[in-house]
Amino acid sequence: MATTKTPDTENALVVIDAESARVKTDKQEKEGPGLMARLSRWLERDPLPEPEDVQPLFTARLTDVAANRLAKQWSARYLASDAKDRRALLTSLAQASSTLEPREDFGLRMFRRLYAQVESLNLLVELRADMLRWRKQVAGLTVLERELEGLLNAWFDVGMLELRPITWDSPASLLEKLIEYEAVHEIRSWEELKHRVAGHRRCYAFFHPRMSNVPLIFVEVAFAQQMAGNVQVLLDPQIPADDIGKARWAIFYSISNTQPGLRGISFGNFLLKRVIDALLGDLPRLKSFATLSPIPGFADWLARQDGKALQAMLTDKTDKQQAEGDPEAGLKWVGRLKAAAAGQVSDSVQRTGLRLAVHYLKTMKNGQPLDPVARFHLGNGARIERLNWAADCSAKGMAQSCGIMVNYLYELDQLDDNLALLAQGKPKLGMNLRWR
Repeated sequence: MATTKTPDTENALVVIDAESARVKTDKQEKEGPGLMARLSRWLERDPLPEPEDVQPLFTARLTDVAANRLAKQWSARYLASDAKDRRALLTSLAQASSTLEPREDFGLRMFRRLYAQVESLNLLVELRADMLRWRKQVAGLTVLERELEGLLNAWFDVGMLELRPITWDSPASLLEKLIEYEAVHEIRSWEELKHRVAGHRRCYAFFHPRMSNVPLIFVEVAFAQQMAGNVQVLLDPQIPADDIGKARWAIFYSISNTQPGLRGISFGNFLLKRVIDALLGDLPRLKSFATLSPIPGFADWLARQDGKALQAMLTDKTDKQQAEGDPEAGLKWVGRLKAAAAGQVSDSVQRTGLRLAVHYLKTMKNGQPLDPVARFHLGNGARIERLNWAADCSAKGMAQSCGIMVNYLYELDQLDDNLALLAQGKPKLGMNLRWR
């Protein structure tokens, strides 16, 4: 029995049955090197495989023992490889795939073969993340990526996902993943993490049975007697907690997708609906559900507006005159809003900043809201309820949105009506925003 360790991990131990890999010399001379002989040379000499070496992954029957052994070895090699080798491995797959005529379902067969040979879905999710990363640089990779996306859509059907609460009593390895994957408001210490999963808070995540230790998407929830308007207050572990028994509002203040390889596979909308059901079962006195959300694209969008574009959005006569003909009018307004949010407050600047933010949130592109967070919540049937000035004065909040945040309101009996309006290109606004 010959053994070879992959370069980067102790866990990816490659085992080759020398007897099964041996090919008689006279047969090699007549038929050329067989699959297992090529595999043996690949693993023992450590070169990257040629397209013809991996073509059996596509063409052999799913019950083919040699091809399935190749799939297992290829998977171990891929998981242990660095970015350079991963790209080369994907290139050989794409090249092998491009020669299949007619193509039929060979690509799907290859991914199903890999799926059957690994213990979890991590490999396929990482594969797609890398495909999305390199699909514009590697010819033929886009076709494979789209085939894999279709399979992942089926394998991550929401009916297969489990909603679980995460608490301070959850395994340390899972709590560490919250710190690693938090994408909205950085968790900088164990004290901050404990605050977010304490008894007066809730945190829920979706898990897949074949990735049971990885939260696919998670939401952090705070409770209040009224709609929250400042995220620093929610995040500060030194501020005493409100009495959860008196809470009437549930505030979703952070929602994080953890897997780039699942981009475009939508289960986030189901997450909030399931969480609301769980919250009502736990805290039946809750009456209202809202987010306190960032506006990640606002500052960049505003900085790109020239004077002509801004004049159509501004109402103050002096502001209009100053913007006229100025190619950097939007960039200057970004600076004014940041300075005002940092303390140099002006009521007129604040009003203008909120008006510009509403205009941005209503902006549509290709039938969808321009802002990615707005696209998520409005696409779930929420409405834009309130803008909050100086609600996130962290460095990230100032860079993204000049400190402005937004509340999206989830009224359960209005979700479908709001979606119908969105389909018409008219995002639903709360009453106090309709004048803007």
